Amino acid sequence: MAQLLVRNLEQSVVDALRRRAADHHRSAEAEHRDILRAALLEQPPKRLLKEVLAAMPYFDDDDVFEVR
Repeated sequence: MAQLLVRNLEQSVVDALRRRAADHHRSAEAEHRDILRAALLEQPPKRLLKEVLAAMPYFDDDDVFEVR
């Protein structure tokens, strides 16, 4: 396994990582791995086109918008 060293982090970032790790009952290192894995490898769930279209608001001809 590879190792990663992150330098020059603000103390507030380190503190937030420690708090988040404590909330998840794991080490800061394990939390860091999970954050990186989620950000870089996990893909958002795909949605069907009909779900995307159904989520769009409906506007008919009676709706008037002022363009500035």
